[in-house]
Amino acid sequence: MSIPITLESVVFVYPDGTRALDGVDLRIGSGEQVAIVGQNGSGKSTLVRQLNGLLRPTEGRVLIDGTDAAALHVAQLAAKVGLAFQNPDRQIFAGRVRAEVAFGPRNLGRADADVERAVDEALEAVGLSRTGEANPYDLGYSRRKLLAIASILAMRTPVVILDEPTTGQDARGVARVRAIIERLSEEGRTVVTISHDMRFVAETARRIVVMRAGRIALDGTPAEVFAEPNWPALASTYLEPTLPARVGARLGLVGTPTEAALVEAIGASRPVG
Repeated sequence: MSIPITLESVVFVYPDGTRALDGVDLRIGSGEQVAIVGQNGSGKSTLVRQLNGLLRPTEGRVLIDGTDAAALHVAQLAAKVGLAFQNPDRQIFAGRVRAEVAFGPRNLGRADADVERAVDEALEAVGLSRTGEANPYDLGYSRRKLLAIASILAMRTPVVILDEPTTGQDARGVARVRAIIERLSEEGRTVVTISHDMRFVAETARRIVVMRAGRIALDGTPAEVFAEPNWPALASTYLEPTLPARVGARLGLVGTPTEAALVEAIGASRPVG
């Protein structure tokens, strides 16, 4: 079900002259679980908007499943790449929660029964099953954020992009988002997440792409990206390694970007007997 994505020397310049992407080369394989991180203005959101046709490269190419995105209409890309915006209020427009979630799959031409099933499953996944008849703007910000994610889940696209999905979420909401990403990954879908939450990124992503000034500064596993030799590069984009990575480095351990990895490394370093 998943599809690969390739960016070849992608440049994007906004009308005011801002060079938001400056020759990005990136391949995201089918079924990968990738996080894109970096300070505000580093090019993260501009990059992912190239993938669903909301923005088109000034130079270079974006290939979706081997096809140049320039040859595809936004509607065609919408069937392949679903994007939940950072600000849900820029995405939500319907007067009822169910209508909001149903819009995407219905617009893709799905049968009514299939649309209803997709809506039920998506609302269940984000914990909003009991709010189907509510007005979206009667929900708090955190639940509107989950509603925006549900509207993308219902489309069942091979690629799912989540822009800052944990913003405004409490611990339960963050756990729910993590479970959603894990489920998508288990289904073989390609998942791309933008986040400023380094703990969430380390615990969720299998690959991290660090953006700086429209270019890729680092690209690797959480253990690689948060390793001590890369701390200066992280600092240059106003990011910090996770606390377990810092503690692990102090203890002379490597590969400890998460609490679980740190505990395992400490256990392995203790003398036996």
